[in-house]
This record gives sequence, structure tokens and C-alpha cells, in this order.
Amino acid sequence: MSNNQPSNNKQPKMPRFNVSWLFLLFIFISATFLFNGGGNLVAGSAKQEATYTKFKEYVDKGYANNVVVNNSESTLKMYVKPAHVRDVFNMDAKQAGQNPYVSVEFGSTDELEKYLTEVQKAGKIKDFSYENEKGGLFVNLLTSLFPIIALVAVWIFFMRRMGGGGAGGGAGVFSVGKSKAKMYEKGNEIGVTFKDVAGQAGAKQEVQEIVDFLKSPQKYTDLGGKIPKGALLVGPPGTGKTLLAKAVAGEAGVPFFSMSGSDFVEMFVGVGASRVRDLFHQAKEKSPCIIFIDEIDAVGRARSKNPAMGGNDERENTLNALLTEMDGFGTNSGVIILAATNRADMLDSALLRAGRFDRQINVDLPDLPERKEIFQVHLRPIKIDETVDIDFLSRQTPGFSGADIANVCNEAALIAARYNRTAVGKQDFLDAVDRIIGGLEKKTKIMTAAEKRTIALHEAGHATVSWFCEHANPLVKVSIVPRGRALGAAWYLPEERQITTKEQMLDEMCALMGGRAAEELFTGHISTGAMNDLERATKSAYGMIAYAGMSDSLPNISYYNNQEYQFQKPYSETTAKVIDDEVMKMVNEQYARAKQILRENSYGHNRLADLLISREVIFAEDVEAIFGKRPWVSRSEEIIEDNTPRLEDMPEEVRAAEEEHRRSLGL
Repeated sequence: MSNNQPSNNKQPKMPRFNVSWLFLLFIFISATFLFNGGGNLVAGSAKQEATYTKFKEYVDKGYANNVVVNNSESTLKMYVKPAHVRDVFNMDAKQAGQNPYVSVEFGSTDELEKYLTEVQKAGKIKDFSYENEKGGLFVNLLTSLFPIIALVAVWIFFMRRMGGGGAGGGAGVFSVGKSKAKMYEKGNEIGVTFKDVAGQAGAKQEVQEIVDFLKSPQKYTDLGGKIPKGALLVGPPGTGKTLLAKAVAGEAGVPFFSMSGSDFVEMFVGVGASRVRDLFHQAKEKSPCIIFIDEIDAVGRARSKNPAMGGNDERENTLNALLTEMDGFGTNSGVIILAATNRADMLDSALLRAGRFDRQINVDLPDLPERKEIFQVHLRPIKIDETVDIDFLSRQTPGFSGADIANVCNEAALIAARYNRTAVGKQDFLDAVDRIIGGLEKKTKIMTAAEKRTIALHEAGHATVSWFCEHANPLVKVSIVPRGRALGAAWYLPEERQITTKEQMLDEMCALMGGRAAEELFTGHISTGAMNDLERATKSAYGMIAYAGMSDSLPNISYYNNQEYQFQKPYSETTAKVIDDEVMKMVNEQYARAKQILRENSYGHNRLADLLISREVIFAEDVEAIFGKRPWVSRSEEIIEDNTPRLEDMPEEVRAAEEEHRRSLGL
């Protein structure tokens, strides 16, 4: 029965034909002919080398049948008569083969020709001929055709290489205009869902509507609504724009085309526009589907009004093709475009209009609760001990993006492994945060005692001034251990504010100037250690005066200008002089204020500097032990300490019910 019959699946499969076999066969045959004398290839023919004198002796004895002369190599072949094979080769004619010969090197061609003519007339040889090049006719032909063969081989090589880069692989050079988008037939191939995206609740809600429409479009169309044709994810680097798009692909369950904006750009003219058309052609065949273009600013940058001043025709043609495909004369139903960029202000206005990108979804830096969620996601694969407090870590990482938090978790695991720990602890995470913010510790850097004291006075100046400025950020710790390019640093816990007042910015500027003020007051000289502080303070002052309108001389005026290709300031030289004067006045006022605070608290400042010299790192508790409790509590500290609504702020009708509820909970 069938058990005795071999299965078809087990039958040996014949190797697939490959063009390379023909090339190998051709090379083998050519080499065989070349190394065996071309047309003179005869298997088993005996040969022998002899001197010119011996050659003459053989001819005189009548052993030679005919002679073939090769002038290019100054050699000749004397073919031996069958009757005299044993006399020359010491073997019978059958063993020597059909055409045994003697190879001889000669000197003068004229003398040889004269000699051969004489012996031919004497009847000692039948005839003699000339072979000018090695290999005969075949090798001559091969040499003449070699350049053409080489050109054909190079052309085939580049055809195959260029064909592999486009769709279809075998399309050759014509595939260069094909789309390079990677298509996922099923979203679960990516393996990312909304559960893997922590925080960004607002952004997830908006893209969730796109997923819901693709799954059940009738729910929206019954009410007369239309799903947005495109959504643009905008936000700083590392906030999770690409991750959010991957989650959409994982949730939607429809074909998903993913590519980068730079994939449209090519050295060949017209390739970008061709790839755009091919991408949308493929997407329409697979509709409903999603197209995701990452870093779209590479191709969607605003077109120049004056092409002679930096416009790129190829890039603009690609952008025009993209605009037409997104919302042109033809229909584009069932294809939804997602794009991501961190430079939305650089995009062309035609790309951002309704009908192309109907929605701009802001993916901002995470706030405190969102950072906590992100930590929970990235801590899943990490072994942590009981000392790790996620709330504390979230407060210690203000302004960190999701990518930064992932880096913190990974860096903490590496630090713990470096010290052979079995689990990652709280101190490992703090060291990781310091490593990312300040750089690697350089404990081996050599400093003199005077330099170390100057740095300690400088950092203590920052800590002292910020402690007595109401709106300055709360201090976390101060260090004089060199990190990266910095010789010392002070860590603060910035308030997560939506708006910033003039008083808050002035207090922060005053805290920045505290280091330089302490150097001048307590050492009698100033140093280059305050360069970064001065740079930040100057930029802040220019921003307050030129952009935010916070100047006494130029109130309520903003000179912010975002026009591309404009090479002049949006204000006159007179106004520029006023701005410079106001900046200098503002910075000097805060510098004088910092010096006054340090004079009033010079004793505590010196104690703080001495403590820094002895311990190198001090914390907010040490500053509080010297100066006492900070006179002001920042808003961020209020939120951290007590997040419960106050009863006096509640309406009277709910106050009684809230009091009863809190009593039942034992609060």
C-alpha cells in the first residue's frame, strides 16, 4: 500500500538553474583551451624539451616530421615521426600518443628560417609553419572579445544589485523607482500594542479612533462622519511617536506600510516622485490600510519661494507628488496616512492643511504620572529589590522622555551588574540618572587644593542663592566630583509648569549667577568655571526681552520670527541696541542680587563649602541643617506632599459629605 511508496515530499529536489553556472562553465572551457595550447589540445601526447643543437641532430637524422615556430616566445615544436618515437622518447608510438613533439628554444629567427629552408629542400622535414601567439586562433579570438565580455559581466552585476533594492528584485534597473516601504500584512507581526505604550493618554485616544474606524467603519459613516485622512504625530525626540505608530499597526489588523522620509530621496532625478506614486498604488490595492512615514520632514520641508536661494527641485517634486497622492484629483479612499516628525514648524503649509493631515497629535514629554507608567513598563524585565521606589524615580527624572527613562533603566542594570549585585537597587538608579545628566564620573582628575576650594565655593553659591530665592527650583544635591566636562554640579527638582512668570525666571537667573558671585566675593577673582551659567543666563534674558516682552523699555513686544530664508533681524539697529542694554541691565541686577544674598548668608555659605570639600557630595538635608527649613515650599513639593483636595476649597453642599467620607476612612 501507500506505506511502501515513498512520499512526494521526501523525493530529492533538483537544484534550481542559475545563470552563474554558465559563467563557470565558460571560464572552465576557456582555461582548458588556454593552458593546453588552444586547437592543439590532444590528450596524452608526449613532449620533451631539448637544446637547439640536439634539435639539429634530430633533424639531420631524419626524426622530424614537421616544425611549428612561435616567434613571440622564441620557441618551436618539432613533431616526431612515428617510426622514430622510441629513438627520441624511449617509448613505443602507442604510449607517446598521436602527436609527440620536442620543444626547443632558439635564438635568431633569421638563422632558424634559413636552416629550416635548407633541410626542407633536402627532404629531411615535410614543412614548417609559424604560430605568432600562444593558444592559436581560439586565444586570439578570446583576447579580442575579452573587453566586450568584461563590460557585459559588469552590466549584469549592476543590474542584479540594483534589482535587489526595489520591489520584485528581478526587475533590474527599472526597480529603482519602486517603493521601499516595508509591508506588514498583519499587525501582530510587529508585536507592539497600546499596552506597550505607557502614558500619552490623549494621543492614544486619537489614534484609537483610527483603529476603531478600520475595524467598524459603519459606526462612524452612519452618522455622516468621515475618518481623518491623515494624522501627524508631533513631539520632541524620544517621546514615543514611532512606538505609537507601531501600536496602531499592531491593533488595527490591516496592512501596514512603513518607511522613512529619507527613503524617498535618491541620487537619480525623478526617483522620489516615482516611489511616492508606487507606494500609494500598492496601498490602494491593499485598502483599507495604513501608511506610516517616519521623519517626514526629510521630504516635506517647506518649499522655498526663491529656488535660487537653496530650493531643491528633486525634493520639491517629491513633495508635490506626495501632496497630489494625499489629496489630489483622484480618490484615495481606505488609505490612512500616519506621519511623525519633531520639526513640524519646518513642514510645508500645503502638507498640514485639512484634507491631508486633518489632525496634529502632540506627543509631549511625559509628566509625573506618565513617567511613573513608563517606569513600570521598562522595569518589567529588570530584577529590582525592595529599595526601588517608582514614585521617587519619577520625581527624580523631570523632563525625561520615554527613551531617556528606558536608558535610565538599562544603565541602572549595567551599573548593578558591574558591581556583581543580584538585583538593581535605588542607588543604582540614582547613579544612572547622574550618569545620563552629568556624564561619567572622573574621580581620577587631578585638582589642586585651590581649584577644589574654588569649585566648592562656586557650587555652594548656587545652592545658597537658590535656597533663598522663592521661585528657584528645589535643591536635590550638590557635587564637586567632575562629570563629563563639568567640574561640579548642582541637581534641582524643576517644577513642571505650563507657564512661567517673570519672577520665576528672574529667580532662576539669580541662582545661575550665584556661582560667579561666590567666586568674586570669597576668592577675590573670577574664573572660567561659570561659562555655562553665563550662557544660560544670557539666553534666558534675551528670550525674556526679545520674545516674551518682559522688558521695561520694550514691554509687550515680541520679535520672534520663524520665516525661513530670511537673513535679516525683524527689528532695527536702534532696537537691537535697546535689547542689548536691557539684557545687560537684567543680568547685572540679578548678579548684584546674588552677591547680596551671599553677603547676608556668608557664614552658612562657607560651612556649606567646607562640607563639600570634605564629603564631595551633599544633599538637601545637609543644606537644611545649615540654613534651616526653606522659607518657601514650591508647588511641586506641595503636589508631592499632599495631593488631597482641601475642604475649604469645596462647595458647602459637598463639604459635609466629604468630611463624613474621610472620617469613615480614618483620615
